[in-house]
Amino acid sequence: MSKIVIKNIMWDVDGVLANLDHAYFRLLKGHPNYKDKYKDLVWEDLPKALPIAPKFGSLELTQHPTMGKELNEDFCHNSGEIYFDRPLYPNVVETLKALNEKGYMQLTMSSGFNAEIKRKMIADTLGKELSFVNIEVVEHQKSTKDASHGKAMVGEKEQRIIECLAKYNLKPEETVLVDDRIFNCETALKVGMHTVRCRPGFTTDTPDEIKAKFDAEVKNVVEFKKWLEENTTQD
Repeated sequence: MSKIVIKNIMWDVDGVLANLDHAYFRLLKGHPNYKDKYKDLVWEDLPKALPIAPKFGSLELTQHPTMGKELNEDFCHNSGEIYFDRPLYPNVVETLKALNEKGYMQLTMSSGFNAEIKRKMIADTLGKELSFVNIEVVEHQKSTKDASHGKAMVGEKEQRIIECLAKYNLKPEETVLVDDRIFNCETALKVGMHTVRCRPGFTTDTPDEIKAKFDAEVKNVVEFKKWLEENTTQD
């Protein structure tokens, strides 16, 4: 079987390159609105405090059954430096630098309440060593285009991916999205991209019928690089 051609890598940042779960844990343990309630919370029990919805497959504040809106509001707007505290997972710098040396075009695909703030957070998190990674951010509720001239509306993440592919003149069939969230991986498939689910943090298993659609599933960026080298070509 001939190998698939991959020339471009679209990285999700939170949950793939950077440890968003770490920031969530700090929010519950340190924010004045939650630290009393969660004073005894230990790291291993974080998924019990923030139940994982099947659609996401990873921790998401908005999915909390009773405090989702409040948690998300406080994290995004009222948590100070906690919002920016998302350390890179092990081996991310070395792996992305190695892929850059091999000639892969790399960019991020993230979302946030404020694109400029999220872009700064990503730039600070990646640091100077990873400055070659192009940073793209979708701002919630501001990127979905109106349905007009007979065109159906598409979701904001799907539309942003389409726009990014066009911006950098990338072919979707030569581009892979690496993401921890199930619905983001499914979105990439809709626009004709390849997709690999990466699961270094707290996640739930991908349903078999959905997993079968993905190119691969890996535990971290090192495993992704190995998959890339063994199963794809740049030619």
